[in-house]
Amino acid sequence: MHISIIELHKESMSFSAAHFTIFSKTHRENLHGHNYQVSVKLELMVGENGLSFDYRDYRYKMNDLCKNLHQGLLIPTLSPYLTVKEQDGLVLVHYADEKMTFLKRDVILIAIRNITVEELSKWFTEQLLQDYDQLVHDHIISVSIQVFSGLGQSGAYTKKLRHS
Repeated sequence: MHISIIELHKESMSFSAAHFTIFSKTHRENLHGHNYQVSVKLELMVGENGLSFDYRDYRYKMNDLCKNLHQGLLIPTLSPYLTVKEQDGLVLVHYADEKMTFLKRDVILIAIRNITVEELSKWFTEQLLQDYDQLVHDHIISVSIQVFSGLGQSGAYTKKLRHS
């Protein structure tokens, strides 16, 4: 057995979404959008037959996560600078002295602190790690997810599951 890395970076592992980055309690970006791309690296043990496992399930899971974020306005629910409430089919967002109102159908609330590539890569990793037993069964040593918000601009998060 030896250690190898499987990398998944498919066109289907992408989504377009709107957001604004919060820089401080009084400064944020204007609302804008990105065409995000997601890449997954799995460090793993390769079995005696030269195969690690069928990694299509991981690709399908990432495709589904991307589809769920596609064409939405991403709002972080753990930001210390935002207050987010849902009311009568609306999402009310309070930031500093601003009150923003969005249709609930357009908003995707995400339990992260900010909509940044750093936080999104960690969120994707945590979503994949929800099936921890399968990851262990597939002899995965670590998971690293990289989120690109444009050409040459990305953030990554790596989680070690076991020692190699």
